[in-house]
Amino acid sequence: MPNNHRVTLRDVAEHSGVSYQTVSRVINHHPYVAEETLRRVLDSIAALDYRPNKAARSLAAHRSNTIALVATDLQDYGPAQVVINIERAAKAAGYDLALTIAPDTSSASMRAAIAHVLHWRVDGILILKPITGVSYDEMVQIIGGIPLVQLNSQLEQVVPSIMIDQEQGVRLLVKHLHDLGHRRFCAIQGPSNSYDAIARQVTWDASLREMGMPASLSCEGDWSAASGYRATLAILDQTHDFTALFAANDQMALGALRALREHRVRVPEDVSVVGFDDVPESAYYEPPLTTIHQDFGLLGEMSIQYLVERITDPEIPIERRMITPYLVERQSTAPLRKAT
Repeated sequence: MPNNHRVTLRDVAEHSGVSYQTVSRVINHHPYVAEETLRRVLDSIAALDYRPNKAARSLAAHRSNTIALVATDLQDYGPAQVVINIERAAKAAGYDLALTIAPDTSSASMRAAIAHVLHWRVDGILILKPITGVSYDEMVQIIGGIPLVQLNSQLEQVVPSIMIDQEQGVRLLVKHLHDLGHRRFCAIQGPSNSYDAIARQVTWDASLREMGMPASLSCEGDWSAASGYRATLAILDQTHDFTALFAANDQMALGALRALREHRVRVPEDVSVVGFDDVPESAYYEPPLTTIHQDFGLLGEMSIQYLVERITDPEIPIERRMITPYLVERQSTAPLRKAT
């Protein structure tokens, strides 16, 4: 006959020979529990297969154990990977994740999506907002005192946020191309309302100036391979006088490779091409793409970690936490061939 009795805190207390209150302190991670007592209670929990009543614990702590995530667009590889890893990290931390997606990239749409989560009972909010238009101060006004962490943020303002260091990534690419002997560049930048695109373009232009190189001809794309293809065709219509092409993400680099091949421009013999993101497919482009690796998994994990810290201790310092990217060198770049 199966035992249908639900194991309770009192059962664990009796099995481990401690008080009900002591078991409760162990379950709620109270710091002042003797090591031997802690081990005895944990052994009893394992032996009895005790599973805490999450709803009761949340009610007692006046918490929902739920985190809200507001996002704008999950079509691209990066944001989709971040959300997957946010959900994994939230579960590991004991939280459920409630997701709402703004239907478009307008400021009004983002404000409405942020306001929508106030209908839920949540302990904290993550904002995956890669676009400009709604400031951190506006978000705080909407949500009131609920702890908030932003993934990506305004460059000029230190807000509670987790970011991958876009400037470092671009500088690694410029140095790599410079070290290979390249001095004449063109660029396909991302959309002008994107925080990441803005950071990459500003750093790209500044790095060229700092190294005493001429400004590059640039076209704007929308992160898609199709836009990279169109931008490269537009550049080729104006000039072939470049030996290196920077695409602000790997998808646009894929489109650029297609356009260059159609114009019989060889990569890397005639032009070296670099991207940004290190999507899994970039290792299998023709040729394999030199790019910047962004750790989207770590970005998701750190966002949950920081938000949980803000939930448990609202007085912790507000800071922008950075993740350092790194260069992945493949066959799409080569030393500049000397003219004969």
